[in-house]
Amino acid sequence: MTEAGYRTGLVDLAKGQISREIFVNDEIYVQEQERLFARAWLFVGHESQIPNPGDFFVSCMGEEGVILCRDRAGQIHVFLNSCRHRGMKVCRYDEGNTPVFTCPYHGWSYSTDGKLVGVPYFREAYHGALDRSQWGLVEVVQLCNYKGALWATWDPTAPSFHEYLGDFARYLDLSLDSWDGGDGGIEVLGGIQKWIIPCNWKFPAENFSGDSYHNISHRSVDLVGIGPSGSGRRDTRERELARRLQVSFYERGHQTGVYVLPSGQPIPLAYAHSPVVSEYFAHCEEQRRRRQGEWGRVIGSPGEVFPNIALHPRQPRTIAVWHPRGAHKTECWRWYFVDKAAPQQVKDFLRDYYIRYSGPAGLTEQDDMENWNYAHAASRGVIARRYPYSYEQGQGYERDNYEFDGLRLPGTVMDITEAKSSEHNLRNLYRRWAEFMEAESWDELATWRRGDQNHGIVRAAE
Repeated sequence: MTEAGYRTGLVDLAKGQISREIFVNDEIYVQEQERLFARAWLFVGHESQIPNPGDFFVSCMGEEGVILCRDRAGQIHVFLNSCRHRGMKVCRYDEGNTPVFTCPYHGWSYSTDGKLVGVPYFREAYHGALDRSQWGLVEVVQLCNYKGALWATWDPTAPSFHEYLGDFARYLDLSLDSWDGGDGGIEVLGGIQKWIIPCNWKFPAENFSGDSYHNISHRSVDLVGIGPSGSGRRDTRERELARRLQVSFYERGHQTGVYVLPSGQPIPLAYAHSPVVSEYFAHCEEQRRRRQGEWGRVIGSPGEVFPNIALHPRQPRTIAVWHPRGAHKTECWRWYFVDKAAPQQVKDFLRDYYIRYSGPAGLTEQDDMENWNYAHAASRGVIARRYPYSYEQGQGYERDNYEFDGLRLPGTVMDITEAKSSEHNLRNLYRRWAEFMEAESWDELATWRRGDQNHGIVRAAE
């Protein structure tokens, strides 16, 4: 696909229009696996899922099945879940503990550090000549443990994960720090929810990038009042007092929503459920303000680490990954987090709330899934594919170096407190998608290294 095809014909940022082809075209989907998922950093799991030597969790990186495990020495690895002999999965369990992974096809066995340690008929069939040191499990070339969250990439030329994040790390921290602002004091609650949606993976990815326009979809849930205090989907008092912002990082493709409370604003009561729960969160909010100072006024909202990792920092606190399973199918995986040190009553309360809100049984996410399903199906026809989607909200009104009440936020910001909605973050997702689809190397993708940050941005007239 030529540059004209991606940046003008398919992703036209000047007009704020995106072709439906990028959602429903099978050829484009195949190209994504090579040009995007084989090069980007992807979320694999959390260290709390593999606390002991021999523990493993079977995860995915794009279409590739992988094994996240801790070896006998306590080191963490991510391996391709495929035997080097004939490709059979060497691990067919979702999680567990084992000294070796044994292929059920021909019996090759691998230790938890990936080495090939067992070959049936090694002396008889191979005459002892097979070099087992060359046939270990395929391991990711880069792995990063960032505050307990484990990220990996297959590309040896990709920048480090810290460079990949850039200043977006402060926003990711809103999901990974404990509620009191401590560093990485969270754990996965229970297992991982998994389900399949008949839509392209980019529908949920853009939704969680900051689609603030679809609240009509959730009116019934708001009326039911599934939030902790029985009002709406979530406790909203702090949000009503705050500036509502969307934040994008053009040179990296990450984006999120945040709320910023005015300076000196007393901490609103959250989670008015029971004395134990309310007191816990009130104490945590006080500690967070003390630890983080002015940044403690920032409240996280849904966001996306490019390309397909959704963040929901609070109410509920989750990470979701939209695994591609073909141009017309997405497998959704959702992790739920709680503070390690939280009382059991708080963890039980959050479990109940998370179930009501998110996942295939969650009332809010059921609305979203219905939208993505029908939007995708209605875009597959010959006539439908002739007409692009509109992404024009707020175009040209983005602001760098945004400051509110003495707090300056990193990234390019849209203030939607009065405007109510913008598609600023969504355009950023597809800007970066087009760059990945066109670039031949990370030398082209790492635009921040050469100070090239214009990216075709159209600014509104002063």
